[in-house]
Amino acid sequence: MHRSSRPAPRITSRAILVAGLTGALLLTGCSSSGDASKSDATSGPSGKGGTVEIKVSEADGCTVSPDTAPAGAITFHVTNVDAAGVTEVEVVSDQRIRGEKENLAPGFDATFSSKLDGGKYEIYCPGASTEKVPFTVTGKAAKTSDNVQTLLQEATVQYGDYISTQVDSLVEALPALDDAIKAGNLEAAKKAYAAARVFYEKIEPVAESFGDLDPDIDLREGDLEAGQKWTGFHPIEKALWIDGSTEGLGDLMDKLTTDVKDLQSRTKKLATNTAADSKTEDRYQPDEIANGAVSLLDEVQKSKITGEEEAYSHLDIVDFQANVEGSMQAFATLKPALDKIDASIVPTISTKFDELMSGVEALKDPASLGGYVSYDKVTDAQKKSLTDALLAVIEPLSDVSSKIASA
Repeated sequence: MHRSSRPAPRITSRAILVAGLTGALLLTGCSSSGDASKSDATSGPSGKGGTVEIKVSEADGCTVSPDTAPAGAITFHVTNVDAAGVTEVEVVSDQRIRGEKENLAPGFDATFSSKLDGGKYEIYCPGASTEKVPFTVTGKAAKTSDNVQTLLQEATVQYGDYISTQVDSLVEALPALDDAIKAGNLEAAKKAYAAARVFYEKIEPVAESFGDLDPDIDLREGDLEAGQKWTGFHPIEKALWIDGSTEGLGDLMDKLTTDVKDLQSRTKKLATNTAADSKTEDRYQPDEIANGAVSLLDEVQKSKITGEEEAYSHLDIVDFQANVEGSMQAFATLKPALDKIDASIVPTISTKFDELMSGVEALKDPASLGGYVSYDKVTDAQKKSLTDALLAVIEPLSDVSSKIASA
């Protein structure tokens, strides 16, 4: 997932999951009472873009006012009025997430800021009755560099920013699981488990590059070696769904929280090294982003489509969606460079990704944990359709890494 100029083993299992954000993110999570916390913003175009109100409700879905703003730093104030099936809001352009707010429960509001150039965007509220709303930013579009290496460096920086954002969201999601477990609230614990899993699935390949950490967080029972202690998400999953109990999970939850905070520290260091364009320290690399986008879809085909990942909770489609979204983000981050290297492959892969995501979105179920149907309800025909769509993306996507490596 990352490497320095020093010799190091190459990551080949589940490589890059996600890349991402163009422009800045200043995320402020707050409840109705106004408590808030902030994360760092990245660079973007100058200027004042104003404030946009986004409201999500059961009755009206996702609404945006105004639906246009001038280029610059735009503040999005998001309120989840009562939409139980909606936990996030994204600003999207050309398949790339430009800003987002996660962990948005009903009755809560939050603010995030993104520095956006002129162009067409979409406000996406997954799970809302009206999910997508067009949004226009007036003013000039950003001028793209003609230097391929500059564009590839920008892609790795955006990737690092996105990973850090997802890990931060994972850290923010764990207290709800911890509280429910320690209160003995089984149903709340199941809901919190489903909510937290998506963030790990989006950054899973990066976590796997830390071979001393990932097994403690995400090892499946079938992969345990003799005498190995089982920790992380999956023993908690088994206890909640198979044993039907939260009893005795406090220590597991404490270790999971500690391990995820360790992951947070490590990924922030990688992002810092990448932003500094370090030639000597571990950092994210563009060819690994390309290889990882393919490897992740391969992994989806091997474990998510077979129901092995979430064997007890059957939340595999939730994981599936997060994996596909992440792979699409990895590719989208590389698009500006690929347009200079070989623009002919970009439209084909983009279309295939859209078709794959449409197949996944067809399995949405607001009444189910995580917002998607339980995997044991997915038919063989649906599984085959998803597999075919996966293969249709993998084939052209497999050519990207070699094109980047030779650029």
